[in-house]
Amino acid sequence: MNKVILMGRLTRDPEVRYSQGQNGEQMAIARYTLAVDRRFARKNGGDEQSADFIGCVAFGRQGEFAEKYFKKGTKVAVTGRIQTGSYTNKDGQKVYTTDVVIEEQEFAESKGSSDGASTGYTPRESAPSSADAGGFMPIPDGIEGDLPFK
Repeated sequence: MNKVILMGRLTRDPEVRYSQGQNGEQMAIARYTLAVDRRFARKNGGDEQSADFIGCVAFGRQGEFAEKYFKKGTKVAVTGRIQTGSYTNKDGQKVYTTDVVIEEQEFAESKGSSDGASTGYTPRESAPSSADAGGFMPIPDGIEGDLPFK
């Protein structure tokens, strides 16, 4: 089984290019790097934190989504698979690559909680103005009997 689940922040805006798909249509290919926290305990009892920088590539609609909504600093959760490859660079040296090929990607925090980082994401619907701080609305009087739960 080859399954990867990661949550981290984009280190820069996605780099997107388009190539010809199998049926002649343009296909988006988005590449981005996630900074994923890595915590480990120190001998003196404190926690030390560092990050792994993991290359991700999203194809097709996933690539278009990344191009439209993901920006540097956006916190995302992704699932995918690890894919390795290699190529020969212009100096004739063989370079080995490891990327996560994205199968699913989603925002891992709301726009307002991203420490001022602009994600470019605009929710389809905003919470009604009568919602409390938790985002819940009070149930109007007289409809309690119509609810599917009690």
